[in-house]
Amino acid sequence: MLDMNFIMPTRIIWGRGCVEKNADRLALGKKALIVCGKSSARASGALADVTAALDSLGIDYEIFDKIVENPPVEVCYEGGRKAIASGADFVIGIGGGSPLDAAKAVAAYAADPELGMMDIFTANIEKVLPIAAIPTTAGTGSEVDQAAVLTIGSGKIKKSFKARDTFPKVAFLDAKYTETMNREYTVSTALDAFCHCVESYLSPKSTTISRMFAMRGAQLIYGALGDIAEMDRNVDLRLISNQREPLLAGACMGGIAIGTTGTGFNHPLGYNLTLYKNIPHGRACAAFMGEYFDYNSRDDEGRALIEHFCGGLLGSPDEVAENLVNWADVNLRLTDAEIDEYISNVKGAKNYANSPYVINEAEMREIYAHLFQ
Repeated sequence: MLDMNFIMPTRIIWGRGCVEKNADRLALGKKALIVCGKSSARASGALADVTAALDSLGIDYEIFDKIVENPPVEVCYEGGRKAIASGADFVIGIGGGSPLDAAKAVAAYAADPELGMMDIFTANIEKVLPIAAIPTTAGTGSEVDQAAVLTIGSGKIKKSFKARDTFPKVAFLDAKYTETMNREYTVSTALDAFCHCVESYLSPKSTTISRMFAMRGAQLIYGALGDIAEMDRNVDLRLISNQREPLLAGACMGGIAIGTTGTGFNHPLGYNLTLYKNIPHGRACAAFMGEYFDYNSRDDEGRALIEHFCGGLLGSPDEVAENLVNWADVNLRLTDAEIDEYISNVKGAKNYANSPYVINEAEMREIYAHLFQ
């Protein structure tokens, strides 16, 4: 049965020089707050292109560049207060998933001065400032997704939020902004995007259209990762430049897919490896791919979906999983106490129900122990 339900309200503008050529699309208000980190927006050239475009339009702006990886909710709240104080009426996010996610939170806080810092996770948010998104990585697809993931408390717990209007109004995808990523970061972000594709494809929430994006995105990413894996690790990064556009397109397609479905259990299980062991997010998620295929294959529909998905990549489930795990290259050992803490952190995540086979706490323990003990 065909399921054609689908919404993706973000306008995607693609190609080299797309910010300069389409500067008028940045005119979402009279004053912008640019949300970014300290380095990637500047190093990639994206910040310079955006400020030049705003200058050409006569639009005022301020820069909030305090965003770090796994953005704390406190910093996003501070950005919202700055937007209010400066009179900004729209937000531009520049960077990887962290600045783009943070821009959504900033836009929510800025639209409602009465919104408390933690209210963002529980309030029925009806109003968000307009958002423009410019990715400098090929990984999260946050430029076309309405969800944002923030860290709370001690920084060891991640929590997501989304509202009806947290979809960016416009996204500018220029692969040149991703060329400053080193090899390791390029691979890690691509692995994250691939996980988005496969987790979306298997989701019970998927539709015919979301699976179309998930499949094509995975094909682009898998092919590019295979080419990069065959290169010597000391290869000049300029030789990877031919893979930048496929990776960016694939990541965007993965973002579109999870905008419909959300992600599966690789993500919450992987969060602990990132927050406690400093394993980059994409590698952390991909490390669980063999277990993800194994458990979901215990469901008849899940097995059929996995076989069809991997067939689209011209490989078997075992081959695809092995490649993903090898590319992730996660080698660590966990104690029983660490596993207990990790499960406590993520056992309530909604992602587990978003798979053909729903794992329980005992199976979470089995997965961690099998991989890391």
